[in-house]
Amino acid sequence: KAAMKSLRFVCAEALVSNAEFARRSLSSVAHNLFPLLFKASYLLERGEVIHDLVESWPLVELNVGKLLGKTADYQEDLSHRTCSVCLESCLTGLRDYVLHPPSPYLKRLKVVDLTGIKDVEVQFCECRKPMGRWARTQLLSKLCLELLLHTQGVQWGPGAAEISIDVLIDLFVTERNYELVVQALLTRRSCPLKIHCVALRADNLTLQKFFYIVKLTDPSLLRKLEVVHNVRLEMEHLQILFSSTRFPLLASLTLPARTFNVRRLTAADELVLSAIGEKLSEMTHLTELSMAFSILTGRIRKLLSPLKTPLKVLDVSNCSLNHADMAYLANSLHSNHLEVLDLSGHNIPDLYPATFFKLLSHSSSVLRSLILEECNIQDNHVNMLILGLSPCRKLQEFKFLGNPLSSEALKHLFRFFCELPMLKNVEFPVPRDCYPIGTTYPIDDANLCTFDRQKYDRVAEELKCILLQGNREGVKASTPLFGSYDAAIEETNNELGTYLMKSFKETLEKFTNSLKELSL
Repeated sequence: KAAMKSLRFVCAEALVSNAEFARRSLSSVAHNLFPLLFKASYLLERGEVIHDLVESWPLVELNVGKLLGKTADYQEDLSHRTCSVCLESCLTGLRDYVLHPPSPYLKRLKVVDLTGIKDVEVQFCECRKPMGRWARTQLLSKLCLELLLHTQGVQWGPGAAEISIDVLIDLFVTERNYELVVQALLTRRSCPLKIHCVALRADNLTLQKFFYIVKLTDPSLLRKLEVVHNVRLEMEHLQILFSSTRFPLLASLTLPARTFNVRRLTAADELVLSAIGEKLSEMTHLTELSMAFSILTGRIRKLLSPLKTPLKVLDVSNCSLNHADMAYLANSLHSNHLEVLDLSGHNIPDLYPATFFKLLSHSSSVLRSLILEECNIQDNHVNMLILGLSPCRKLQEFKFLGNPLSSEALKHLFRFFCELPMLKNVEFPVPRDCYPIGTTYPIDDANLCTFDRQKYDRVAEELKCILLQGNREGVKASTPLFGSYDAAIEETNNELGTYLMKSFKETLEKFTNSLKELSL
């Protein structure tokens, strides 16, 4: 259903649709109409008009997320359109705002906020070419350095030399753009555009480079830190980071796989773990924590009990939790506040069904997203699962890929899903009866695609019919075999693929050399 447009917005569209006329007319446009024209230009992908609007911006703030979000004149939220044409025009317009002499409007702009842009899988813009977080990081850094080079030795007119604009951005740094970002951050004081990192995602970096980029971003302002995949951060490194750097505003922390391995802890390691727990407790704004694919058996209490603020988001998927861990979670202060919970990779029905359902009961009034992938949920557990989910009236998302459930069990679950009033997204497994007899779970990657596709399509259609009959056609139901879409991975998969091939080659060479040494 198309969102309604006010008469003002329709007029704005009419103006910007004639790009040449709109650009000539900007000098006579009232200040308070610039936000309206910005959104209209973005909707119609008028890059040249967006450039000139930003270049002449007469207001103190330019908050892209707010400008593109729901407004009185046009309710549709455009902040998920990471249109390359529009965003590049916006950033180059910002550069030219600094470079060009004062316009009839005084140079009042002080803050540009790029943090409200959302990266999604499907782009609705005509160009279909997104500018992801990595590319935005790259372009802004490049423009800052261009400005610095251009302004060296330039004689500015009155007032122009005083231009100083804080640019709030979520940075995404990998090996490929590391040097460029470092240079932009090092020269921040001299540049009229001053990068302020609100969130940092680091991937494919050595530890030395990771520590340095964290230092350069000004950790005192950082609200979100994602350290993922190819940053080899282990427990002792995390303690060094927390001991040497304060993160007073940090609200969200994601750690890479294998950060923790508590299987062979020495007494010194136990002290390190306790120290990390204490440092986490000093982060009084921390409400989101992801520690997926670490081994945390029996140590959840040690890490989470020092926290003074209850967590709203917790990802402990594939962390080898035992009964004591689940009992702690079910009875902790966090249990009543969890809005997003990922317990994938744990054999919940066999190991701790009662404590899990106690945790679910405590979080049911606020829980929005529940992820239980590869949890060995079988047909005989479906009624118990329905009983546990029934109080979760705010549940918007349920993902349970990789569980050995039959077609009939899935149909039973989908009839129940019709009763969850806020449910929007379901990720369900390929039915067990679509795979060859004897297939064991969890299914490895080699056998993941060996199912009967025609039978799956028939079952998927039946499941969608159940939603349709229950007046829930708005619920998206899908089976992403290799996991949910991740915009950051999608954008940098070529670089990460090259890194993995290089690592594999190095490992193979070491193995070959070892064999040669043994044969001598």
